[in-house]
Amino acid sequence: MLKPLREHSLSQDADGDYDVVANDLSLFPFPEGWYFVADRRSIEQSRLFQKQWLGQEIVVWCDDGGTICVARSVCPHLGSSLGPAAGGRVRDGRLVCPFHGFTYDATGTCVATPFAPPPRATRLDVFATREISGLVFAWWGLDGRPPQWSLPEEPSSEGGWSGLEIRTLRFPGHPQETSENAVDLAHLRYIHGYDNVKATGSTTVDGSLLVSSFDFRRRQRIAGAARITFDVSATAYVHGLGYSFVEVREHTVGMDTRLWVLSTPIDGTDIELALVSQVREIRKPKRLIVGLGFLPPTLRTRLMNKILLAIQEQDVLQDVTIWGRKSYKPHPSLCASDGAIGKYRRYCRQFYR
Repeated sequence: MLKPLREHSLSQDADGDYDVVANDLSLFPFPEGWYFVADRRSIEQSRLFQKQWLGQEIVVWCDDGGTICVARSVCPHLGSSLGPAAGGRVRDGRLVCPFHGFTYDATGTCVATPFAPPPRATRLDVFATREISGLVFAWWGLDGRPPQWSLPEEPSSEGGWSGLEIRTLRFPGHPQETSENAVDLAHLRYIHGYDNVKATGSTTVDGSLLVSSFDFRRRQRIAGAARITFDVSATAYVHGLGYSFVEVREHTVGMDTRLWVLSTPIDGTDIELALVSQVREIRKPKRLIVGLGFLPPTLRTRLMNKILLAIQEQDVLQDVTIWGRKSYKPHPSLCASDGAIGKYRRYCRQFYR
């Protein structure tokens, strides 16, 4: 049975101190959609790893041809765990069960056993996968349904984009709540201190895709010294509740960045939020110091990516303080400044059917 999502709220004890306590929420913890598993480099380096993902244990590996397999960590023979902690291993690009040596290829087919021909009907429970820019996603369907919609095409690599920088956080929450940030412009002003926040055009919905565009100004203290003003335009593309992709243009430096915000339920209580950042090569920054124009272009771009991701992580940590302790309100009392939250909530319904 799937574990219900838990909310966290404050309870006052006899001494007057406050503690975080859990209460059931109405949101189903595992909405249908595509969810982040890992980046390809980590998969290839580990050869085989196991993790908890949407309420179950999965194993992930890559065969000799580069095909990645994501499967439940249960051998269909006699139920052994297939993870490395139990002795599972990858040999010649195939997964070998530690219990009886049943061997599986990247399609999940049993291709060999040590003492008899492989049973033709024996297969791993595999998940459909999709890779974007070296990030690997798997589909979780309600009642085991196959993919009902697709993730976007690979973004363009033209213009000399940096490598990916990834930060991962774990905390109590739900992917619907974290993805709501794409339309909750008021919180950008109140929590993060952004200025001149305004939507540019209306939030649009087309099936599984929601698009929200907005401008803002931000004053950021760099290295504990001068406060710098950034003038930013952003467009967020939300594909379900596990995949948000944000294109950002900073006008004063002349800098283009990309940010993936990937929210994945773990166990019905916690989620894993991966922030993935990429910066286009800044050949001639408009502002010499702020744009790191005194550095070679490759080093400049790589360092800027690390700086920007650290800033994004600081923002998310501010949100985590709220997310980990808030109650989900199925019928919120909205006001005029809340923008497209109502439209976003209606968009989300399709992922629970």
